[in-house]
Amino acid sequence: MPAKSKDQQKAAGAALSAKRGEIDKGELQGASKEMYESMSEAELEDFANTERKGKPEHKGE
Repeated sequence: MPAKSKDQQKAAGAALSAKRGEIDKGELQGASKEMYESMSEAELEDFANTERKGKPEHKGE
């Protein structure tokens, strides 16, 4: 399941870092916090590894 925007991809990257213990989960906010709680590490990897070229900055664009 690819990310639909650059912001979504960034949030997934932050959540993935927390899942791996690279950052404290208390540092997460908003979408990244929700992603951390509801998605597996594999799902977050898929989102974070999406090609950025051609993606809008925000999902609604």
